[in-house]
Amino acid sequence: MLYPVMTESRMLFDLSGIWAFKTEKDEGQGKREQWYAASLSECCTMPVPASYNDIKTSQELRDYRGTVYYQRKVAVSAPMLAQRLVLRCGAVTHHAEVYLNGVLVASHKGGFLPFEADITEAVHAGDNLLTIAVSNIIDHTTLPVGEQKVTPAGRKYNATNFDFFNYAGITRPVKLYTTPCQYIRDITVTSNVDFTAGSADLHYDVETCGEASCHVEVFDESGKLAANADGKSGILHIEHVRLWQPLDAYLYDIRVTFGEDSYTLPYGVRTVRVDGYHFLINERPFYFKGYGKHEDTYPNGRGLNEAMNVKDLALLKWQGANSFRTSHYPYSEEMMRLCDREGIVVIDEVPAVGLNFRMGGGFFGASHQSTFGAENGVQTFEHHQDVIRGLIDRDKNLACAVIWSIANEPDSTGPQAADYFLPLFELAKQLDPQKRPCTLINVQMISFEQEVTKDVCDVICLNRYYGWYECGGDLASAEKQMREEMTKWASLGKPIVFTEFGADTVAGFHDATPVMFTEEYQVDYYEMNTRVFDDIPQVQGEQVWNFADFATSQGVVRVQGNKKGLFTRDRKPKMAAHFMRKRWLNIPDFNYKK
Repeated sequence: MLYPVMTESRMLFDLSGIWAFKTEKDEGQGKREQWYAASLSECCTMPVPASYNDIKTSQELRDYRGTVYYQRKVAVSAPMLAQRLVLRCGAVTHHAEVYLNGVLVASHKGGFLPFEADITEAVHAGDNLLTIAVSNIIDHTTLPVGEQKVTPAGRKYNATNFDFFNYAGITRPVKLYTTPCQYIRDITVTSNVDFTAGSADLHYDVETCGEASCHVEVFDESGKLAANADGKSGILHIEHVRLWQPLDAYLYDIRVTFGEDSYTLPYGVRTVRVDGYHFLINERPFYFKGYGKHEDTYPNGRGLNEAMNVKDLALLKWQGANSFRTSHYPYSEEMMRLCDREGIVVIDEVPAVGLNFRMGGGFFGASHQSTFGAENGVQTFEHHQDVIRGLIDRDKNLACAVIWSIANEPDSTGPQAADYFLPLFELAKQLDPQKRPCTLINVQMISFEQEVTKDVCDVICLNRYYGWYECGGDLASAEKQMREEMTKWASLGKPIVFTEFGADTVAGFHDATPVMFTEEYQVDYYEMNTRVFDDIPQVQGEQVWNFADFATSQGVVRVQGNKKGLFTRDRKPKMAAHFMRKRWLNIPDFNYKK
């Protein structure tokens, strides 16, 4: 799926701004009363993009469960009607129904990937009424996984099986764009690099609608033509190729012309593969330094915040970090394109979190039923396939995306788990034209012997909390147990990346001796963990949990959210941020471990 851009043949209109907004008093009210067919009455204002939960000072809205309605008018000029018109939503959490002038034009399940609809036949010149109905309901069929429950007071609510707040709404931009009637539908590019000759062959495939001639050109960053070819598929040969490198990004512009349509794709040339226990980027052993993150700012919630995206990457670079994981869902296209531009390496994860009934979202209330049982287990397999397709379709051309993460902390044990996950790995391998490595993020409660995906994971990604959830406050015992477990994972001879390790720390809490929740303990925790990492050759990366404090559901183990951030929610560094900065600035991105 192409990201919408303005070209000489395409117009682009951003519908961000203040929309009308209304919640239902009872379930299904909006559809029964056909709120989508006329201007909303008794409504309030709501910014788009943003999660709606924290925008108004209302506990009812923050904890709202059900469907809300967004609405605005969209003016269409007569010249626009001569072209194809497409409405595109960057992300609507979690289920969207899109109406134009009272007619349903799109329906989409999944809150973290884009979708679009051809509205050419549904619009008219002048004002058009656009309504988007948004449901935040999560259950055993959705990703992330949740459950519908009722409080003793009789209020229905979303019980999350994941440890972050269930922000909802139109969280990424809504855009309208035009194309000629014969147009470029998609572009796929892969690279073969000749490191000896210093050249590269770009294999391209252009998917189109209609019949016309196709011409493809590649320009370097100075605007100089580097290669060109005719046809919808072929090879573009680049001499003296400049590679995309971590923290040293270089992007070519691939310009495709098809009849009257044109589109320019930024593209970084690089290679990735696994060799033994090394992870190679451009044939050099790369060491992951960085974080698990969240799209979480106040009051935007999970809504796009481009200023904070730029700030976050600046802080990563200040620390000497080079990577992050999109925990636990695909991040915005705007963030991914920024990473491509800034040279930040990304482990790209689908929203498969909560696939573990043995571990409740707030660590209490875990279920004893089988996660993948036919009767009461999750019914997410087909949707899981859909989000893998959607993520790879969206991010397949990005240089920054180097690993696909199939799930976070699932119950990956037993024969039912193998039946569920192994086909998903096969699907990702089949779909990705670049054949990137695939992984699954392993949870601490799953043992080495029980893990059913360890043979198909190209990279072993471990979430481990020795010194916090395990042996909390006793770092000597934590280190001993951690080393004992790591001998098993190292025996696989694969790269190991610690994708989570962390300790809750309330900024400003101090003590003469390091005790849990103080900044001193957080520093000692990281000193112990990283000492173990350095002693194990197979460990090829460390991503701290978490970059910044973030919002969660209320619970006795959370104090206004998760406090494992090395930065506060408003991006002020804790002591541990300086500790990791000193460490990472002294660790090279390449060839850290021979």
